[in-house]
Amino acid sequence: MKAMLSLQEIMKRKQFEQAEVITGEQGMHRQVKWVHVVEITNIEKLLNGQELILSTGVSFGGDNAKFRSFVQQLINCQAAGLCIEKGSFIPSIPQEIIDLADAKQFPLILFHHEVSFVDITQDIHSVLINQQYQMISQLESYSQTLNKKLLTNTNEFEILTYLQEHLETQIIYENSNQEKLFIPDVPIHKRKKLLCLSNSNSLKGKYLKETVQVLDKQHGIIHILSRERALSEFDHLLLDRTVTALAQHILRGLYVEEKRRLEESEWLRSWLEGGQTKESIRDFLARNEAIFHKGGVVLLCKKRSQQAPDLDKTYLTLVFRSVFEQQGFAVFFTEMKNTLTVILINRREERGWKERLSEGTVTLMNKQKDNKGNGMLRLAVGKYIQPLDQLSKSYQSSWEAMQIQEQLLKEEHFSFFEDLHIYRLISFMQKHHDLRDFVMEYLEPVIVHDQKNNGKLLETLKIYLSCNGSKKETASRLYIVRQTLYHRIQKLESLLGEDFMTSEKRLVIEFMVMVYEYLNTTNAYLEGDNKTYSI
Repeated sequence: MKAMLSLQEIMKRKQFEQAEVITGEQGMHRQVKWVHVVEITNIEKLLNGQELILSTGVSFGGDNAKFRSFVQQLINCQAAGLCIEKGSFIPSIPQEIIDLADAKQFPLILFHHEVSFVDITQDIHSVLINQQYQMISQLESYSQTLNKKLLTNTNEFEILTYLQEHLETQIIYENSNQEKLFIPDVPIHKRKKLLCLSNSNSLKGKYLKETVQVLDKQHGIIHILSRERALSEFDHLLLDRTVTALAQHILRGLYVEEKRRLEESEWLRSWLEGGQTKESIRDFLARNEAIFHKGGVVLLCKKRSQQAPDLDKTYLTLVFRSVFEQQGFAVFFTEMKNTLTVILINRREERGWKERLSEGTVTLMNKQKDNKGNGMLRLAVGKYIQPLDQLSKSYQSSWEAMQIQEQLLKEEHFSFFEDLHIYRLISFMQKHHDLRDFVMEYLEPVIVHDQKNNGKLLETLKIYLSCNGSKKETASRLYIVRQTLYHRIQKLESLLGEDFMTSEKRLVIEFMVMVYEYLNTTNAYLEGDNKTYSI
């Protein structure tokens, strides 16, 4: 099936019965996409290639230089050929034009008598349009049958066999495991020869290749080899439809598999809570081609905000698996406390696991953005654990990392527990001690002053400390003039003591500011002097 005619086929049409091919006979196999009547000399920018040109030569018939330029432009544009009506404008074809066309195998066709260009274009265009209509109809029928096959328990072999029945060529399908399927089947000793042909340039115009992509991951390659005929535009379109159908089939399989895996989440929850033995964990990992003695880590995934749309967790797990398997992790999912919990078991060397996980996370978050380009996910990673029967420690630390991120690092989308340092210390101390009195011992004068005067001394103190006492940088970050800053610093000295910037005292005050923010975000309260101060 093609939406073109060759020049050889056109020469058999009624209007060409008296026409003569005077040169370029070796190019008569050329395909014609359309027919144009051209009577101007500057034509090069107006053609797209494979056009058959009809002309009386009215604009160049008496000028050999213009005639030569006209033919050269058609050759440059890869026009299919030139039909010239012999008459008063062109009584004969100059020899230099014949030599030029013959050297480039460019067909020149001469009408010895007056012909109707309208009849020629109408005839050929009707054939081309009818071919295009038939091609679209057959393509639609092919697509509908493919869609019906996808609704049944079909497989990759049936889909590719259906393609082969239409193309009648050799198909080689290479799946994600690099296994090769030959349709029709060929003896083993001939397979290597076919593979060599597909990797060479000897099948120019008779070889097609297209990858099957699902969720940005290559799941297969379809090779089409034809020895008898050149592959047409229709063959390309059939291949495109087949690749789309095959991708949908694979995606459906992946989707069903992910749903099955999510149903196994009860066992995974027990594992995360420390309720599974080494033997059961080892058996589970062996069934899933993961190794028990390799380390692992727990990653939590939540919506970044309550206003964000609900996540399609089945789709999200497909993306997670696609991204992190490429980074060398075995991936398992469950859902706990309305949070997608991801267990990542390392399949490679322990060194570099963190960098690989970070790279995968960047890829994942780039895929999960809203219409404004903002990330929709919040991710937290726990401790890296080995052996895996103690994975509950990674799970607990991932929750602590998520809590710290939500309370103190709201602008962050992703954090490792082991990178939170000072925040972990605050969290640990709060679990074992009541820090409220300790905070008030250092910061109460500043807190009380701000509450009474609606002031911003505590904010000034925090920025001043983070700028290492640089007055210029502090004023810039607070968007205040230098004189206002000097006044606030004097007030801080009167409340905290003139020595509040000495190394040891400054270190404690800076730490207490961070503790204050931590307690404030957890809605704790400080009590003192018969007053309650919200922190």
